[in-house]
Amino acid sequence: MSTKSVDKLTSAEAAKELDRLAREIAEHDRHYYLQDAPVISDAEYDALRRRNAEIEARFPRLIRPDSPSHRIGARPSEKFAKVRHAVPMLSLDNAFSDEDVADFIGRVRRFLGLKDDDAVAVMAEPKIDGLSASLRYENGIFVQGATRGDGEEGEDITANLRTISDIPLRLSGRPPKVLEVRGEVYMTHKAFAALNKRQEKEGKPVYANPRNSAAGSVRQLDPKITAGRALNFFAYAWGEISDMPADTQHGILQKFESYGFVVNPLVRRCETLEQVLKFYRDIEARRAKLGYDIDGVVYKVDRLDLQERLGLVSRSPRWAIAHKFPAEQAETVIEAIEIQVGRTGKLAPVARLKPVTVGGVVVQNATLHNEDEIARLDARVGDTVVIQRAGDVIPQILRVILEKRPRNSRPYHFPHKCPVCGSHAVREVDEKTGREDVDRRCTGGLICDAQTVERLKYFVGRDQFDIEGLGGTLIELFHERGLLKEPADIFALTEKPKKVAAILAEHRARLSEERRAAEGKEPVKTKGKKKADEGEGKQVENLMAAIERRRTIGLDRFINALGIRHVGETTARLLARHYRSLGAFLAGMKAGNVKEELESIEGIGGVVAEAIFDFFDEPHNVKALDRLLKWLTVTDMAAPANSSPVSGKTVVFTGTLEKMTRQEAKARAESLGAKVSGSVSAKTDIVVAGPGAGSKLKEAQKHNVQVLDEDAWLKLISA
Repeated sequence: MSTKSVDKLTSAEAAKELDRLAREIAEHDRHYYLQDAPVISDAEYDALRRRNAEIEARFPRLIRPDSPSHRIGARPSEKFAKVRHAVPMLSLDNAFSDEDVADFIGRVRRFLGLKDDDAVAVMAEPKIDGLSASLRYENGIFVQGATRGDGEEGEDITANLRTISDIPLRLSGRPPKVLEVRGEVYMTHKAFAALNKRQEKEGKPVYANPRNSAAGSVRQLDPKITAGRALNFFAYAWGEISDMPADTQHGILQKFESYGFVVNPLVRRCETLEQVLKFYRDIEARRAKLGYDIDGVVYKVDRLDLQERLGLVSRSPRWAIAHKFPAEQAETVIEAIEIQVGRTGKLAPVARLKPVTVGGVVVQNATLHNEDEIARLDARVGDTVVIQRAGDVIPQILRVILEKRPRNSRPYHFPHKCPVCGSHAVREVDEKTGREDVDRRCTGGLICDAQTVERLKYFVGRDQFDIEGLGGTLIELFHERGLLKEPADIFALTEKPKKVAAILAEHRARLSEERRAAEGKEPVKTKGKKKADEGEGKQVENLMAAIERRRTIGLDRFINALGIRHVGETTARLLARHYRSLGAFLAGMKAGNVKEELESIEGIGGVVAEAIFDFFDEPHNVKALDRLLKWLTVTDMAAPANSSPVSGKTVVFTGTLEKMTRQEAKARAESLGAKVSGSVSAKTDIVVAGPGAGSKLKEAQKHNVQVLDEDAWLKLISA
């Protein structure tokens, strides 16, 4: 180590020494944290860090992204900036039984056209119950960290992640020039107990479970708070990589370890279903002794070329699945049954429960699904019930313990009128099947405030417009005061900042008086209307800015936000991929054959097509949409491969394919930006015809559509 006094260092010398110290301290951190084998004494290590801190104090402009000082905190952030993920952070489908896992492997085989005896190796790893994070490295230096967010966009928590010792600030070896490593931030049981003990001692609220404490710690505005908490990180996935360092999942994990990341030592490569299920049983048996929370096991197809062929379904990969552990159960009492009216008019019964802890989480509400489920359970107020909670799934009631039922209990009668607007609530009948719908719905439509409010809440939700600061309470308040009746009104708020501020000030004053009354205090005398103070002013300013930021939105999120019945995130993405632009989508909704066109889209059936048709067939919906679009810019759904020769073209597959399965062919075409349709029309660009092609081939010839055999198709898309 240099012995030259810090106050005598030149800027060039300081920069050179900070580079050396960053490398040296990072190496010692690896020996200490990863290998549990320190090579210098604590005093020598502390001396290195002190030297680094002294140089940085004199030369603050030279502080490096990989500086060891980030481990002990940085300046607090005013708020978290948004980060757009270069590669979306995917969510996983779930399996809850051995049969579900067997089905998953079977689906992989069928999609790839493999035989029953062809091996499909998978990597199995414990599913950590923590907070997902993405770490971006450029030239081996950690430059940005983000939360998963909605999968497309997360929050910038770089400063906080730098404080976690498991996350290297500088990578070892020869990593790719650009590398995004993804994994889970978590807290051990030991660290969680120590944190809650400290919280109690300081008179602060305790955390419900390690997952919440890890998430809360990482999202602190002051990184020094994060630095003061014992957090860990397991690396298990990746996003953008400039040069893929291996060709298997297993190989990538080995590379991660060589770069300095912690990879869960329990991961295993399994080649048969029997091995997969044995791993699951072993991990389940060891679960309580691991020292950290897991809620299942994740399986991933090991070969990366097979992962690429399998591709995605919306935001979930076909090549991976999460095998969840059995749901946890507890007993409690139903204190009330309330009816909530959703955005589609559905009357949803909710059981208000005597609070009970299930799997480390306090549960106070459970779904009763519908009136048939209430009748099946014979659930009543006062009943003792068994509830079940699995992961993030809403708790549900499994059964009533009849021997504990109060003698004076009365059966629950489901209302036939909307509790909000008083309109009739009916169960619709499917004209095709003659079956009665399980849900009872309010017929009030536009006159039902509950439906209006719930639609607006949905519109601003995380997977839709994601307008920060405009939560349920404010929507209810603005609706009550006549400011919000439809989505366009949200953006019109930006032209009424003074009115918004006045309403917020009055609301705050009312809450304050109600609180004082509850505490038995005298009301505060005021003259006239209260003006918005600095708090309201800042809140209004932030709200206006948040609304302005969302005036540009992607087509898929826009369609999802419309609140069309049966159209959620997955279906909205299918529609956006098919139509690509807002103009094409709206034109398609006005076309005479809209139902047929919708049903031709892979993944959209008759019920969904009917719901979409009904939405756009209603004049008031179209007018509300026109008013909304005056405020917005809806961006096109970018084709996955802009240079693809089939990008934007409509393709139909017919007959037998011999080089790949029909399912894989469709997925491959969509990944290249093509629209895959189930029927041939004058708008079709290409028909891929294999042996046995029938009526679709004739239709193609009738409309002079280009017809290719499978070999010609494969040659075209590989050009």
